[in-house]
Amino acid sequence: MPGGLAEVTLPETGFRSAKTALALCAALLASLLAAPAGAQVRIKDIADIEGVRENQLVGYGLVVGLPGTGDRLRSAIFTRQSLVGMLERLGVNTRDQERQLDTRNVAAVMVTANLPAFARPGSRVDIAVSSLGDASNLTGGTLLVTPLLGADGEVYAVAQGAVATGAIGARGQAASVQRGVPTSARIASGAVVERELPFELGGRDRIRLSLRNPDFTTAQRMAAVINRAAGAGSATATDPRTVVLMTAGRDIARLLTDIEQLRVEPDQAARVVIEEASGTIVMGANVRVSTVAIAQGNLTIRVTETPQVSQPGPLSRNGETVVVPRTGIEVDDQRERRLGILPRSVTLEELVRGLNSLGVGPRDLITILQSIKAAGALQAELEVR
Repeated sequence: MPGGLAEVTLPETGFRSAKTALALCAALLASLLAAPAGAQVRIKDIADIEGVRENQLVGYGLVVGLPGTGDRLRSAIFTRQSLVGMLERLGVNTRDQERQLDTRNVAAVMVTANLPAFARPGSRVDIAVSSLGDASNLTGGTLLVTPLLGADGEVYAVAQGAVATGAIGARGQAASVQRGVPTSARIASGAVVERELPFELGGRDRIRLSLRNPDFTTAQRMAAVINRAAGAGSATATDPRTVVLMTAGRDIARLLTDIEQLRVEPDQAARVVIEEASGTIVMGANVRVSTVAIAQGNLTIRVTETPQVSQPGPLSRNGETVVVPRTGIEVDDQRERRLGILPRSVTLEELVRGLNSLGVGPRDLITILQSIKAAGALQAELEVR
């Protein structure tokens, strides 16, 4: 076109991919603006990709260089045998003098780590070191080369390095103080990955998204949001935990990146969780209570004895000193705590406000909630731990 802009013709494949990307971006923007941001969360925060997970590794090793706080070799037989075996591998023969070894600078430890998904050889992971014998402190020690095994018995990483407990302690003749656990330590980036777990996302025609909190409503909402963004039929909720994502012919990495940023409003069941040991109560926003009357209080009788001594007057010849009893009795029937009526379908806020007005503490509240549930007025699942 002379004197104007050149005409550009896009290939059919490129045009379609660009059109699909624009549609996905538009749907993503619409989904972000469709509902209040405070009520919605990203899909990546409530769901995991099935198969993309960590794997646990474990190993047995020795920590050396301790300032006399390691295992007692005479009582920790496994530590002594491990020390002798390690020295033999290094060319030092101590088998004949094994029973004469007497050092407290060595401790047997268990080493644990989590191998992240897609970890490649040469990557580094953090490790945790825990004492296995009677060592009292691992501070200042160094972990020797320790192979870390997977559930299949294969070595996937090798750990070594200086341990750090983060514990602080001081001791005197009459008192001592300690913060932290000195027999457990960590080594940041203390293990090197030697073998990777084979797992490929590419080439799959479908991927499963697993909800961390299974719920039919949340799964359906998530599938609907994905279908609006990526096209009808792209996602299907098969059960309360699983949403199947169709990926045939698409760039999986880009598709998952876009889907993770989509926002959905998760639903939750009405549940009350009670931790009796600590007196902690957690109630969900959907908890409702039917019409119920609550009276809380006990009869308390307090008896106190304050005996007094009666003495005769000065220069008295016939008087004598006697003890006169004095008894005080108090009766607390808690009349100020009257019967409280909670109207039908009160909210969580109204329930807490009403119980607080009765002067109910956490311990009494646990008993009241259990009684309300037994009466059939608590419309929520009650979980006691």
